[in-house]
Amino acid sequence: MERILTIDDFEALAIGAGILGTGGGGNPYLAKIRAIQYLKEGIDIKLVNFDAVPDNALVVSVGGMGAPTVGIERIARGDETYRAMLGLENYLGRKFTHVIAGEIGGGNAIAPMIVAAQSGLPVIDGDGMGRAFPELQMDTFMIAGIPPSPAVLADHLEHVTVFDGIDDPTTLERFARVVTIQMGGGAGLAMCVGDKPTVQNAAIPGTTSLAIAIGEAVLQARSGRGNPVQAALGVTGGRELFTGKIVNVERRNEGGFAKGILNLDGTGEFSGHKYAIDFQNENLIVRTESGEAMIIVPDLICLVDEDSAEPVTTEVVRYGLRVSVLGIPAPVQLKTEQALKYVGPAAFGYPQVPYIPMEGTYGQPAGARA
Repeated sequence: MERILTIDDFEALAIGAGILGTGGGGNPYLAKIRAIQYLKEGIDIKLVNFDAVPDNALVVSVGGMGAPTVGIERIARGDETYRAMLGLENYLGRKFTHVIAGEIGGGNAIAPMIVAAQSGLPVIDGDGMGRAFPELQMDTFMIAGIPPSPAVLADHLEHVTVFDGIDDPTTLERFARVVTIQMGGGAGLAMCVGDKPTVQNAAIPGTTSLAIAIGEAVLQARSGRGNPVQAALGVTGGRELFTGKIVNVERRNEGGFAKGILNLDGTGEFSGHKYAIDFQNENLIVRTESGEAMIIVPDLICLVDEDSAEPVTTEVVRYGLRVSVLGIPAPVQLKTEQALKYVGPAAFGYPQVPYIPMEGTYGQPAGARA
């Protein structure tokens, strides 16, 4: 029902969350280093499942907002998200009892752990995406109809902005994105998601444990001279789409997002084939040279180093890298008719591309390729 996280857990979590982040969610390495420092100072960080959460708990969803490239160009102070939570508590006149990740991808999987270390609150094992997405309306809390406001942003200069009276999460996304840009392109975010029954009904459970399990499998394969890529696939329920070399990266910051296209030449058994991946913070669609979509959101498109399975995020991907491109089936919560309005192909500008779900089950090993 609960566990005290260790340094080894965070080493694994950074890998697993980087893979589930589909290229986005912020750099997990920097967040990992910060969290481990708290452990070395003797501060416990507790992870609990929903069975350990009382019904009258008050849960806050936390994470970072902004372009992933900003997160490595300007190192955060480290308390932005905690200050956002304090600002929301002050506005509500109530104290939170638990924190949960808005998304399990990248550094945002570790953001609630850092808030937990700074506040003493436990972290719930779960999140609102099962991956990473670029916009606020794309989490299962908002899809389930939990009010998007009040919400709070805080920056590295201790500025705090409160949003209230906003009933539509897409409107909150537009307003908050503009403020985040004015805050330098990155800020801490806190949103009140409610009591235990409300959160449990909307969240994707067990995703923090899943991310740790992915990282543990990869690390074990590395130490035992196994195949780290196949080890990751054996936990995620995904499959390898192809291996390739990055031959071109078109990347730009636009509207508070890292947007662009990756071009890859297939390697090994995929030699002679060319592929393209569109991204907006996260990888959105894989296309063949004929323009056919191999896989598209909300299914997960993950780039990892072909030898070590180290996740390759959109802010560090570069010419010459040799990668394995993995596909992982989306959680069932993202495949409903209601959810696809927010996270399906049309939501990302691909209205003519049908969503054909990957075979397999998120977090189940049946889809792994031998």
